[in-house]
Amino acid sequence: MNLPNYLTLLRIIFVPLLVVVLLTPVSEHWFGIQGYAFAIVVFLIASFTDILDGHLARSRNQVSKIGALLDPIADKLLVSAALIVLVEKHLAPAWAVLIIIGREFIITGLRSAAATEGIIISAQKIGKLKMWAQCVAIVALLVAGATGNPPVSNFGWSLPSFRFWEVVEVQTAFQNLFSLSLTTNDWKVFGYLVGRGALWVAVVTACWSMYGYFKFFFVERRKESAAD
Repeated sequence: MNLPNYLTLLRIIFVPLLVVVLLTPVSEHWFGIQGYAFAIVVFLIASFTDILDGHLARSRNQVSKIGALLDPIADKLLVSAALIVLVEKHLAPAWAVLIIIGREFIITGLRSAAATEGIIISAQKIGKLKMWAQCVAIVALLVAGATGNPPVSNFGWSLPSFRFWEVVEVQTAFQNLFSLSLTTNDWKVFGYLVGRGALWVAVVTACWSMYGYFKFFFVERRKESAAD
């Protein structure tokens, strides 16, 4: 155990804390802080430890097997817990969260299967974009849900739609933006727009990167078969 690994463990500890402050009034009762505000702080600190532990491990030459194992687990737990709570709060669509979390299980299984055949599947650059998109979506949707309810329910449509500009709350928010008279609810509407947009980016990059992983796996298998 070393400092980078302790930071990774701290990120895992933050997972149940994030869930508790979002689903219970403990933050208001104990600290006098609104639950969503406290959750945003917890999530940002946890995300910062993700950047810091990798940097420290490399700069101190403390890269370890236990760290390589725990780091992706901590990331997946943190993001999955936050997204599931957002579904519970009606701030994120269940279908999008199912795709993102399901993709993580599939890729984990693929990597395990590849490892048994001596194929190492490294992380792709697009995976970083997916992670950043997820973080932006989570923070923005937490801002949007500060009152406990989404300021715009699925953009006012029963099915996902890109025609968000036709929704009254969105039109009002942009009108207030141009007139420099933004209200608190307008900021929540913009947070919701950013969050849902980032969630779309996360879904697309999740599917795209999954395709890339499978393509790499089958190409490597063909190479090994040809070599044999």
